[in-house]
Amino acid sequence: MEKRVIIGRKEFSWKTFFLQWEWMLVLIFILVNVINANLSPYYLNADNLRDATMTFLDKAFIVLPMVFVIILGDIDISVASIVALSSVVMADLYTMGVPMGLAVVICLAVGTLCGYINGMLITRFKELSAVIVTLATMIIYRGIAYILLEDQAAGKFPEWFKFLGWGYVGTVPFILIVFAVFALNFGLLLHKTTFGRRVYAMGSNLTASQFSGIQVDRIKILVFTLAGLMSSVTALFLTSRMGSTRPNIATGYELDVIAMVVLGGISTSGGKGRMIGAILAIFLIGFLRYGLGLVNVPAQMLLIIIGLLLIVAVMVPNLKGYLRKWVKI
Repeated sequence: MEKRVIIGRKEFSWKTFFLQWEWMLVLIFILVNVINANLSPYYLNADNLRDATMTFLDKAFIVLPMVFVIILGDIDISVASIVALSSVVMADLYTMGVPMGLAVVICLAVGTLCGYINGMLITRFKELSAVIVTLATMIIYRGIAYILLEDQAAGKFPEWFKFLGWGYVGTVPFILIVFAVFALNFGLLLHKTTFGRRVYAMGSNLTASQFSGIQVDRIKILVFTLAGLMSSVTALFLTSRMGSTRPNIATGYELDVIAMVVLGGISTSGGKGRMIGAILAIFLIGFLRYGLGLVNVPAQMLLIIIGLLLIVAVMVPNLKGYLRKWVKI
């Protein structure tokens, strides 16, 4: 007979524990590293692996609030345009003589404002889905970036600004430390607070949440505002790493971010998923890109591989149902 342990009011099952999608991600991550190590003798180099995180962690900041957005059952496809607009405004102000420190603060404010506008539009015009609203703002924000900078590049930032994208604290990349802090706080917010429980409740049943007294509009506005804020954080690190900016910066980031979230096991229907799964997916896709890049695998092939992984991730809920019947959970 299966042994079960009662923890508080919840019944814990080891079979259920090991059927969680996060364990599958761990296995895929190990497989990816084994394949990459066999493809290139330069892959299993501690310094190279450490430095590789600098190339993909900038977009990882957007993944954290996107987990909340998709758990709500919504989506935000304007995040890449918010990155572009925030970056362009910051660079434009700096070239006009605004101190870089103030330009950074304004960059964060622009991203936060864009996210707030998304949230306000979605809650005020309930007949429109989040994808329609953010599709419109995606075009608007990117368009404003082109108006401000046209097709030109802006850069020549101060030396200290480069530290964001390329700096180290000891032997650890600065961006990795900052991401770890944000990931911990977003994870605690989602899993250990009343706010997080309400986000899950809204994703599971929005109508029931409204009748139970949850201020659903306020929570949606806050979640989309967080997405805007973290998009501007991405703008800071990406601009620092590139050394300059253009209106087309971060093109396609929204697709990468959504792919990471979905691959992490966050249900697109809302109400399900864990932050740890999305974090694992960030590093899985990041190191997959890095390893295949070492052997010059075409980008199109990488897109096919990621697409196949996403199909598996979407199929998992159905497969788990069949598997539970076999193991009699």
